[in-house]
Amino acid sequence: MIVDFHTHTFPDRIADAAVRKLSQTSHTVPFTDGTDSGLVRSMQAAGVDRAVILSVATAPGQVISINDSAERRMERRAGLGLAAFGAMHPDFDGYRSELARIREMGMRGIKLHPVYQGADLDDRRMLRIYDRCAELGLMVIVHGGLDIGCLGVNRCSPLMALHALRELACGRTGAEAGEGSRFRFILAHMGGWRQWDLALRISQELLEAGPLMLDTAFSCGAFRPIPGETYWTEEDTKMLSRERFLELVRAFGSERILFGSDSPWSDQSESLEWIRSLPLPDGDLEQILGGNAARLLDC
Repeated sequence: MIVDFHTHTFPDRIADAAVRKLSQTSHTVPFTDGTDSGLVRSMQAAGVDRAVILSVATAPGQVISINDSAERRMERRAGLGLAAFGAMHPDFDGYRSELARIREMGMRGIKLHPVYQGADLDDRRMLRIYDRCAELGLMVIVHGGLDIGCLGVNRCSPLMALHALRELACGRTGAEAGEGSRFRFILAHMGGWRQWDLALRISQELLEAGPLMLDTAFSCGAFRPIPGETYWTEEDTKMLSRERFLELVRAFGSERILFGSDSPWSDQSESLEWIRSLPLPDGDLEQILGGNAARLLDC
């Protein structure tokens, strides 16, 4: 089973505008139209069995509507292999009850993006959300590292993740989130986009601090700039080399790596081909491409 743990779609009525705006901001090519049906077509072409759709609330007032929309869309797309995580914002006052509602709706976790939500990864407003998720057994996926649309903003460094995990471990619910808990702290983009050297350097400390996992989203090989533009040089587009990716897998363990494409910002087929081309043992490859995710999602 192939599971893409990191994808993005939008409601049909806003998908075109949202993808166009994000493409212009990042100066990169989208590989789907940003709709659920566009993602399903990509999955079918790539041989992906299941995909997790992640939404980001950029304002507190968006939280409930995003979660309601996600639930409705998943009901309409039943049987197509799509699952949704909920949205939360660090300034949403009713975070405790809304996170409980997210769990009641059958969602397994939430997505947070400190850069677009105006709070550092280890901000107290974020820590209280992680703590409540640990209490409820919800997974948390947090953007790791820099963001291609805001390269000068450093709100999600591996060091911040280490601090957050240590703070969580000191709390009541963090300490109680043991082996039987579904809670996982998933640091996207292989631990920190364009901060991979730091993630590698403190990998052991991160692993000792809490139930950490990484996803591979938008980290493999090179990203694709908009043709004809000169915003990115060829050197700029390079992401993880094969050698550095393998170093990160060895440091964190294949059992803690989740395949993610970041669709529509990477092509699912190309992302899978890149990872399959690596000299990974079959067992490690199976875990990364779907085994680990299948266990988390019970699929």
